[in-house]
Amino acid sequence: MSHYHTDTKTAYDMAKIVAALSYLTIVGWMLAIILYGFHRSTFARFHLRQSLGLVITAALLSFIPLIGWLLNIAVIFLWFLALYYALTGQKRSVPLLGDFYQRHLDFIC
Repeated sequence: MSHYHTDTKTAYDMAKIVAALSYLTIVGWMLAIILYGFHRSTFARFHLRQSLGLVITAALLSFIPLIGWLLNIAVIFLWFLALYYALTGQKRSVPLLGDFYQRHLDFIC
């Protein structure tokens, strides 16, 4: 478990806002990516990748009848866990797929 630290409290708070906002619907993610352009941080980039990965996973699972829909319950749990990590300033991957998201969604830089 690692906590994110910056030089200033304002930069830290802005990074947390961008990270948390990225988990609030796809509109929140798009707003977070715009804010990220003005306030770049490794913490915000990390959570932008995690949240986009969860959205893509949930979208793909919803095409699979019954089993995929049931697995989306696990994705919702992971989404709440990731939002908690963002709000508390933790840079932790979601279990199972978090490291995969970090490696393969590297276009968010």
